[in-house]
Amino acid sequence: MAAAAAASGPPRGFQFAIDRGGTFTDVFARCPGRPAVRVLKLLSEDPGYRDAPTEGIRRILQERAGVAVPRDQPLDTSAIEWIRMGTTVATNALLERRGERLALLVTRGFRDLLHIGNQARPRIFDLEVAVPEVLYEEVIEVDERLIPQQPGCCLPGTETLPLLEGSTGTSLLVQRPLELSALRRELEGVMARGIRSLAVLLLHSYACDWSGHEEQVGALAREMGFRHVSLSSAVAGMVRAVPRGYTACADAYLTPCIHRYLESFRAGFAHQLQAVPVLFMRSDGGLTPMQHFSGARAILSGPAGGVVGYAVTTYRHQDGQPVIGFDMGGTSTDVSRYAGEYEHVFEASTAGVSIQAPQLDINTVAAGGGSRLFFRSGLFVVGPESAGAHPGPACYRKGEWPVTAVGAAPRCRAHRHPRPGAGGPLTVTDANLCLGRLLPEYFPRIFGPGEDQPLCREAAARAFRELAASIDAFQAGTAAGARPPLSVEEVAMGFVRVANEAMCRPIRALTQARGHDAARHVLACFGGAGGQHACAIARALGMSRVFIHKYSGVLSAYGLALADVVHEAQTRVALRYEPPAFPRLDERIAALERECRDALRAQGFAGAQIRTEAFLHLRYEGTDCALMCSAKGHPPTPRSCRAGDFLAAFTSRYLVEFGFTIPDRPVVVDDVRVRGTGSSGISCETPLAPSGKPARVETVTRCYFEEGYLETPVFLLEELACDHTIPGPAIVIDKNSTIVVEPGCTASLTRFGDICIAVGSGSPRPVGPELDAVQLSIFSHRFMSIAEQMGRILQRTAISTNIKERLDFSCALFGPDGGLVSNAPHIPVHLGAMQETVQFQIRNLGEDLREGDVILSNHPCAGGSHLPDLTVITPVFWPGVPKPVFFVASRGHHADIGGITPGSMPPHSRRCGEEGAVFVSFKLVKDGVFQEEAVTEALMAPGRVPGCSGSRNLPDNLSDLRAQVAANQKGIQLVTELIRLHGLPVVQAYMAHIQANAEVAVREMLKDFAARWGTAVEAEDHMDDGSPIRLRVQVDPQEGSAVFDFGGSGPEVYGNCNAPRAIALSALIYCLRCMVGRDIPLNQGCLAPVRVLIPKGSILDPSPEAAVVGGNVLTSQRVVDVIFRAFGVCAASQGCMNNVTFGTALGGYYETVAGGAGAGPRWRGRSGVHTHMTNTRITDPEVLELRYPVVLRRFELRRGSGGAGRFRGGDGVTRELLFRRATTLSVLSERRALRPYGLRGGSPGAPGLNLLLRRDGRTINLGAKTSVPVEPGDVFHLQTPGGGGFGDPGDGGDARDGGDPQGAADPPRSFAERGSLFEYRRAQEAV
Repeated sequence: MAAAAAASGPPRGFQFAIDRGGTFTDVFARCPGRPAVRVLKLLSEDPGYRDAPTEGIRRILQERAGVAVPRDQPLDTSAIEWIRMGTTVATNALLERRGERLALLVTRGFRDLLHIGNQARPRIFDLEVAVPEVLYEEVIEVDERLIPQQPGCCLPGTETLPLLEGSTGTSLLVQRPLELSALRRELEGVMARGIRSLAVLLLHSYACDWSGHEEQVGALAREMGFRHVSLSSAVAGMVRAVPRGYTACADAYLTPCIHRYLESFRAGFAHQLQAVPVLFMRSDGGLTPMQHFSGARAILSGPAGGVVGYAVTTYRHQDGQPVIGFDMGGTSTDVSRYAGEYEHVFEASTAGVSIQAPQLDINTVAAGGGSRLFFRSGLFVVGPESAGAHPGPACYRKGEWPVTAVGAAPRCRAHRHPRPGAGGPLTVTDANLCLGRLLPEYFPRIFGPGEDQPLCREAAARAFRELAASIDAFQAGTAAGARPPLSVEEVAMGFVRVANEAMCRPIRALTQARGHDAARHVLACFGGAGGQHACAIARALGMSRVFIHKYSGVLSAYGLALADVVHEAQTRVALRYEPPAFPRLDERIAALERECRDALRAQGFAGAQIRTEAFLHLRYEGTDCALMCSAKGHPPTPRSCRAGDFLAAFTSRYLVEFGFTIPDRPVVVDDVRVRGTGSSGISCETPLAPSGKPARVETVTRCYFEEGYLETPVFLLEELACDHTIPGPAIVIDKNSTIVVEPGCTASLTRFGDICIAVGSGSPRPVGPELDAVQLSIFSHRFMSIAEQMGRILQRTAISTNIKERLDFSCALFGPDGGLVSNAPHIPVHLGAMQETVQFQIRNLGEDLREGDVILSNHPCAGGSHLPDLTVITPVFWPGVPKPVFFVASRGHHADIGGITPGSMPPHSRRCGEEGAVFVSFKLVKDGVFQEEAVTEALMAPGRVPGCSGSRNLPDNLSDLRAQVAANQKGIQLVTELIRLHGLPVVQAYMAHIQANAEVAVREMLKDFAARWGTAVEAEDHMDDGSPIRLRVQVDPQEGSAVFDFGGSGPEVYGNCNAPRAIALSALIYCLRCMVGRDIPLNQGCLAPVRVLIPKGSILDPSPEAAVVGGNVLTSQRVVDVIFRAFGVCAASQGCMNNVTFGTALGGYYETVAGGAGAGPRWRGRSGVHTHMTNTRITDPEVLELRYPVVLRRFELRRGSGGAGRFRGGDGVTRELLFRRATTLSVLSERRALRPYGLRGGSPGAPGLNLLLRRDGRTINLGAKTSVPVEPGDVFHLQTPGGGGFGDPGDGGDARDGGDPQGAADPPRSFAERGSLFEYRRAQEAV
């Protein structure tokens, strides 16, 4: 078949590679005759034609034929050799929720599993928990249940259950056989309601290779006439029910849409394209025949072509220099990495849907040239909001944007939509235009109300003048007030610099996350807007080379022409990687290789064109951190599989990514995957002839750079030859992009006509200690980047599951007074708490803090939250300064540090010592020496107390503490680099400026509240034992300050619900950030306008001996409830973390469980989600049952538990655990007696309930806090609280009559974040 033909020679017919994007469709065509290449760009949606790819093909055929080709007739295909396409059809349908109507079939008891998901909320400071709705309309619960067989299981009756041996190595018991007769009746009802697409999710179906499980359901549905049925075991045959279910739903939702599009596309051609090979790009970077193109593999179909394009054209095998792909378009910016192999992720989220399928790791990190510009509380802010295509930037003149949106987020929803008139909001594109980096005369005249005008520089300049005036007015009242007024160019240049720094942060994270140095990479730039920023970004990252392909404006289409056809096969296994398993693994690999080769041969590929590569999905036993490893470069040995030494490949990659290996730990194989590739990419690089004369200057323009306006020559790329060298400053214009060569950089053309820019170091811009708004924004990014990079080192080098995989840690930078400067990630319960710890050490140790010392602390009296959170603090010294100039610290949750129960979180502790080892000001490192013996003795000290144990996992404690020390060292390195660059006075000055900026944002919020709701508010709530939490707030409307007085709160309790003072401060910072309603630096400045009064000896500031573990996870939630009640922000959420632990002395399991979110003045509470001070993900049901001696019987919403109101509170959940062995169950919870309050006429949510259903038929109410032995067959039945309702149910008007302290939420992000960086951040915030 032609699809398999190597196309390095001249084409026999027309070869089309087409990228159908959301705004534009790019066409790259190889044509018979001369010229051999034709490139075309057209709108993806236009009333003048039915389908953009078809129209692009028609235009080129007509142009070459020289005769008219009618639009209304099918195109003749006789001259077409092949067509390749990438499309955003699937992505757009998912984002806009325009897919097929479908129903979900799921195991009984789990109807709401995909609604709950992992129970974490996506944005931790948004009180309105906005989660994209599920894709299905209806749910049918299927009567069936498989459970894993477990050695040592004592569950009565399991010995008589049928046993199924799966080929994966997992044995399953049939607890409840599949019942099809009742299912048929329910499917008939679904069909009668017009639904024809189904997704099927039955628990543990990944292990089923027989025909009696999901396959039977699918066969029944197809027999009944359902047009599309997606079986989770077929679409994503990997363990973990939630992402597998999401993937099946996405496939059932999107594949019919794709099929409809393909039918429509084929209809535009004669004979439905039967004789023409048509290939589509999949998310993994491989092409597949049109008939195999499906929804779950189509999400990244468009962007994947760009990755293939830069990987093939930029990467040089001879030197192996890795490449960063930088794709900056009008509405999004993507970054990715290539180092000789494509980097894949095997689970990623798009539009709130996790898809479990191989995907290129393409990280969408910003909104591109359309990123909106704001000036907020003294900060220059770029994005994340986008102007979109309509109204577009101000210079498009497609709609009049209100003045309230220039420089600040609009407060009123009505102002978010443009009115017909002058232009949209200010964007990065407007900034580049005002700086002379975009030349309107080289753009098509498609702008203005009639879409027939050029870009308008004056419209952008006018908006910048307004913004400059508002910035000057703001700065007049600050320390920067003496500065001269800002010009349009200074403001625009400031925003460009801030945008560049914002885009550098994710690139640093992408490289450092895997142990790579960003400076060693080449920056491959493509997309319409990237060329204006490439030099500056490369320079900021220390890169020496930028590569811009001659087809950079259409590189995704060009990449389709270069790509290979791919067929992948995968199967689940559950084996240790050891010699007895090698024959079975070799057999699996060989079978999958045969499948791939057969599939590619069927497409016409010869054996010589086919390559296969085997992968094993490997992890250390007892961990969740699995790596998909190829044995490439690791040949087989007598102690390996025949396919290669996968263990060597795994340990080598693990060492690079995480900084260590675990030599004595067995390695487990989860999956076997084979990727078969049929080589069919074209080669159409035509060398350029040297011109022998200087490059012709098209024109000379004035362009604004750091040095000011410079005379800048303009060149046309099409006129340049391979012997031309262009020193900066210069502008090179292509048909689809504008490239800015900055001063100090030199551009040259390669022999094939591509641009290679040598990036000079440039002259550093002098920065003084006085406040500069642009530098303030840049330093804000730099300080945050330090904390983020510390976190990456900690995650890479830690060994415990809690830190490495659950990411339960925070890293932070502090000033010389111990005040917080930057903190990452934003775990609510850590916010501000570490500041108390650092300041305590400064007071407590004084002159005894020396260079080479590292301090360990966890005691509540020293700013600790609870004992398992160990804080490691390192002072930063500078030559000639006797005291520390900064501090860096890392706080990590250690799974066990001793105490009366495993996990160090006992539900019945009465004093601090029962909760584990205690450190006040312990020198973990002294004079540069790690004090292993002393810290070991301290960690084991609780074992000397009767009834207590020392640490039950000392090796992990020591390893994680070393990792925390290493993270701090990284912080010191980055801080000292910043000081060397700018000087100590400047860095310390901007530390203070950043703190002052956060203070301004909080003062503005308090002034706004006082103006609308008064200067004095108060509230009270109670713990279940009756202990009151009281708060009186007095706001000064002139200063924007407030006194938060917790006087009258109850005394310290005889139990563990005492909350250290640091916890109350963390809760307060969290609430202030929520009420500000937008991103601000979270640092000491947030509390500067606030005076906090907490009575000593109270439940919020207990004695040093008090037990506090419940205060961290329970009382913290009540403090939040009281603050929000006082401010009238929203009704109470569930107010509890529902801590559940079970286990024995040999090990255990810990989880927190979601409940209902409180409703607010414009929103209903979300059901089944974590709220406020926690955001912990819950273990997937299949993983839970595979690893622990329980069966999850139910996990669903507790319908009706949310409080009634004009806006109803969210429902809690019902969760049932059936125990398979004798164990100890511990529960630590609240809101079992007192209900979460409703607000302004709304009803309270239902309280929670903890029941133990004994196997003998008894039902026992366990109360809120208990520890109880359970036997096989016992069931723990948990009902979590619902959220309170807001507003009177009979009130049809606005329940608030004028808004709320949080104000109108910012507009939603206009680009869909995705990729490993996004997943990492979500995981960090899910703690």
